[in-house]
Amino acid sequence: MELKQAIASRFAGAALGHVAREYPHKLDHVMASDADVLPPRVLHPVFFGSYDWHSCVHGWWTLLTLRRLHPDMAEAEAIKTLADSSFTADKLGVELAYAKRPESAGFERPYGWGWLLYLHLEASRHDGPWAVQLQPLAQLFAERFKHYLAILTYPIRTGTHFNTSFALTLALEWADVFDEELAATIRSKARHWFEGDKACQAWEPCGDEFLSPALSEALLMRACMTKPDFASWFADFLPERAKGQPESLFTPASVSDRSDGKIAHLDGLNLSRAWGWRALGEEAVARRHLDAALPHVTGDYMGEHWLASFALLALLED
Repeated sequence: MELKQAIASRFAGAALGHVAREYPHKLDHVMASDADVLPPRVLHPVFFGSYDWHSCVHGWWTLLTLRRLHPDMAEAEAIKTLADSSFTADKLGVELAYAKRPESAGFERPYGWGWLLYLHLEASRHDGPWAVQLQPLAQLFAERFKHYLAILTYPIRTGTHFNTSFALTLALEWADVFDEELAATIRSKARHWFEGDKACQAWEPCGDEFLSPALSEALLMRACMTKPDFASWFADFLPERAKGQPESLFTPASVSDRSDGKIAHLDGLNLSRAWGWRALGEEAVARRHLDAALPHVTGDYMGEHWLASFALLALLED
């Protein structure tokens, strides 16, 4: 389970093929008037590809991460060239203005927010202006996270884009570098919501989940607690883990139709579980989940426009 250059090149080629592919496209767009009826490339001059805004954001995270880890791969120069022409002050200014619209207050909350912060964190590891250009948008979403966490009485546990734990896990890694207040808020809220959880039943997967509600929560708590505290919490959270129970959490999901965008989410579930299980020390279980999904990262656009990001999370976990 390592990111070999052949896999990196495969993922990079796929992402280069979709981050600037405008159609088909699914907008998250609230219109205030006829004037707001505009194509994706006008609304989002940077993140108009990859079928939807959030997939384009983490498609870019995939590209920048692969370029950093494999600077000698054939696609590295194409990634830099496209990033230089995409992450400009003018284009990102349009993205920022869109996000500031009154109608965009809930735009991409919280999944897209978390991925944008993660993209900015990755951009900060590269030479050049990309991180500086992305910073205003990252700061806007960081402030929105603070407001959201102040009013969110209950966490959202579903295994789709609205999942609270997954977005906060990404945001926390960014906040530990850039925003101490947000980092402290995330840790406080996570412990408030989840510290008392015990004997997780893991009633998953649902039919279109790409995140494991159970493992997403565990990953967030791992990031929010000391190692001894987390070990104690995790032992109570999954007390039958050594017996492979609950069985549903240890068994890769079956995907019946990869041309159906919602059903194809289950490949993402297997990949995100592979990431979670690796982080939590269950390498064999992680391998089963990765083996079930890795051959299907490319091939059908319904999965190809986003799955590489989740495969990368799993492969990079150490």
